[in-house]
Amino acid sequence: MSKVIGKIVIAGAGQAGATAAAELRRAGFDGEIVLVGDEIHLPYERPQLSKEMLQPGNIAPRSMRAAGEYERDGIRLVLGRQILHIDPRIQQIDLDDGSQLPYDRLLVATGVRPRSLPLKTDPRVHYLRRVEDAMALHEAMDAGQALAVIGGGVLNLEVASAASARGLSVTVVEASDRLMPRSVDERVSRFLDRTHRANGVDIRYGVQARSLSHDGVLSLSDGSRVPADYVLASIGVIPNVELALHLGITDAAGIRVDSCGRTAVASIYAAGDVASQPHGQSFARVETWANAQDQAIAVARNLLGAATPYLSPTWFWSDQGKTNLQVVGDATLGRSVTRGDEGSDIFTIFKLDEEDHVTGCATVNAPRDMAVARRWVKQRTKVDTQRLTNPAVPLRDCAKLPQIDKAIGG
Repeated sequence: MSKVIGKIVIAGAGQAGATAAAELRRAGFDGEIVLVGDEIHLPYERPQLSKEMLQPGNIAPRSMRAAGEYERDGIRLVLGRQILHIDPRIQQIDLDDGSQLPYDRLLVATGVRPRSLPLKTDPRVHYLRRVEDAMALHEAMDAGQALAVIGGGVLNLEVASAASARGLSVTVVEASDRLMPRSVDERVSRFLDRTHRANGVDIRYGVQARSLSHDGVLSLSDGSRVPADYVLASIGVIPNVELALHLGITDAAGIRVDSCGRTAVASIYAAGDVASQPHGQSFARVETWANAQDQAIAVARNLLGAATPYLSPTWFWSDQGKTNLQVVGDATLGRSVTRGDEGSDIFTIFKLDEEDHVTGCATVNAPRDMAVARRWVKQRTKVDTQRLTNPAVPLRDCAKLPQIDKAIGG
């Protein structure tokens, strides 16, 4: 099948786009591959922006691959260019330098961008999506004494941890009543609250940012004020779907695809953060490193003619100070079963359905538990809850074996 496909263009040179390009070669595709990105940098992994790049010292980004590897694999890089238009009739994209790129298959992996605060534009207000953002925030941490972090999600808390460790006064402003409400349940939220406060982070719930004064004071919706030489805001994202709006392949979440990454327009696929993919009985975007990586691998093979569904539970990790948090599946809903002591620094919370099948899990400093939990969530394994709560019982021994129907055969 790959012999009748001469050229594949990938729109977006982030995690998903670069991974798909490499996978096409691994899968044996010998045609032309063009990877188009609007950043000037070689493709890089974004988790480092809120982790390594905010640490003291060297802040140079780490590329996914060296430039020579793309050249060796015959992957043409077109960096620092905007795609202006997709014409599916003649299968061509137009770039902002006036050039055109024809394609036999097009993969859209344009990702997302940060949602802006409803404040006046201010150079002291930072967002974190690109290398330049991380470098600017790193410099702000060097120059300032107080940082306000707007939002209590994963990225926000990683930044808060990094800033606190560097000696800044840090305030987290969260509109809801707990941390990471979309990702974890109340038990994990309480643990995160406790550990961040122990590290000197001030946390304000149920309030929103209103204004930032010239003398470094952030006013909140309840009338209170917090010190803020600089602000880091992460209050959600907007999918980069503008290229696809005229094609009729978008929905409220992003670019809609089936489980194989195909859109409703022939020869156009999507993957990564921008893809609105099947999620239970509906569609949703999945904004994780693992999804961008694994979905891109699956969709790359489907670009070449396979029709293999990408069906993998959501998984992500977050390093916040000395805490390693990992989440798989839906760790917010369902019956909770705790393994370990929630008052300690090491515990695991499993989420079960009414028949004790594992539907989600959150581990706190328990990576070995997560290795098992990911398999259980994917297979919807049924567990023995009494054994599950006993840390003395090896986790793998807590799964219930499928019942064999003894009536079969007489």
